[in-house]
Amino acid sequence: MHSSGLEAALQHAWLRRGPWAIALRPLSWVFGTLVGLRKALYALDLCQPAVLPVPVVVVGNLIAGGAGKTPTVMAVVRCLQAAGRSPGVISRGYGRATDAPPVIEVQPDSPAEQAGDEPLLLRLRLKVPVFVGADRVVVAASLLAANPQVDVLVSDDGLQHLRLPRAAQVVVFDERGAGNGWILPAGPLREPLAAQPPPRTVVLYNAPRASTGWPGHLATRRLAGLVTLEDWWAGRPATMAGLSALAAAGQPVIAAAGMAQPERFFGMLRAAGLAVTPLPLPDHHAYATLPWPVDATQVVVTEKDAVKLRPERFTAGVAPTRIWVAPLDFCGDAAFDAALLVLLN
Repeated sequence: MHSSGLEAALQHAWLRRGPWAIALRPLSWVFGTLVGLRKALYALDLCQPAVLPVPVVVVGNLIAGGAGKTPTVMAVVRCLQAAGRSPGVISRGYGRATDAPPVIEVQPDSPAEQAGDEPLLLRLRLKVPVFVGADRVVVAASLLAANPQVDVLVSDDGLQHLRLPRAAQVVVFDERGAGNGWILPAGPLREPLAAQPPPRTVVLYNAPRASTGWPGHLATRRLAGLVTLEDWWAGRPATMAGLSALAAAGQPVIAAAGMAQPERFFGMLRAAGLAVTPLPLPDHHAYATLPWPVDATQVVVTEKDAVKLRPERFTAGVAPTRIWVAPLDFCGDAAFDAALLVLLN
């Protein structure tokens, strides 16, 4: 089975307590015991979080698979900037080819396989310092040493990285909520879902309505339009006019998405009027070779895919394909921003 198909099958199995989930239940008990013991060490002060000179906002999801964490990081950074703060971003850098060197400062020209696709996207879109590495505390210290103007850090993922201190955390859920309610590998949860959110937590639902019993805020998401791959790399914005023109032409387009929940992207394109041929790819797909036919004329990709598609790969006369990038406009409501800033203040 193709790896993207395997991911989809696993996600489907995690939505109910069927044969697959039941067969994996004993392994979840082992995993849950280890998670509980680790949390107990910190609760009893036998282990303690590190100390950093600036507050940290951790953004993550309790459920495995993409719930909208990266666009939430962007929304949090913009909220902090609007409040007059100077944020930096730290990340584990999933999708990197190797963990060497242990800390990387992500630059606009950093290869995605070295920096990770999501950190590179964050650096290109936000234009703030972004540092990557396995030990987020070491990464945070490195970023602050190189950027003394940074007065708040946003961690892309890290809810379970208990050594990382936090002034606030944002937990993101999508339509799946807590799935079947079981923890890995019998279900999608990385830790049991408590009756109430932990202290100093703001909950954001990347969904039309709340999908768990936790009180929270609803995110607004929509396509920002389309922009050609060359213009996207040049920093030019997407336009709704480009999206409308492609939809009006009625020409079928291949929609490629190397992400955990690609159907969400395909659905948004269809809702915008595009005739979509979906091409789901494994999360963090490397694009070592192009996954669509050589004679494809119109291809639409996510920004997470675009960071691995440098325009020089598509010089004039080599291929007939025109590649479009579809950025996402994503934000929490005003109450979400206010709740986050209250915790920091």
